[in-house]
Amino acid sequence: MKKSRFTEAQIMAVLRQAEGGVPVPELCREHGISSTSFNKWRAKYGDMDASMMSRMKALEDENRRLKRMYADLACRPIF
Repeated sequence: MKKSRFTEAQIMAVLRQAEGGVPVPELCREHGISSTSFNKWRAKYGDMDASMMSRMKALEDENRRLKRMYADLACRPIF
């Protein structure tokens, strides 16, 4: 999976600036992101705070790990 150039804290800061009234095109230009990326961030992280964001990241990691374990067990031949 591709790693983001921005940390969760940076994403939260950009979203807070937008909530503060800074126009979205100006934010996108300033931070070097597309409006599509901004809209995806808003959809995913819009109403979260930092603790919720870190909890979501931990759950995604756990889910990824469990899916890998299941795939390994499901593909193992039974003798």
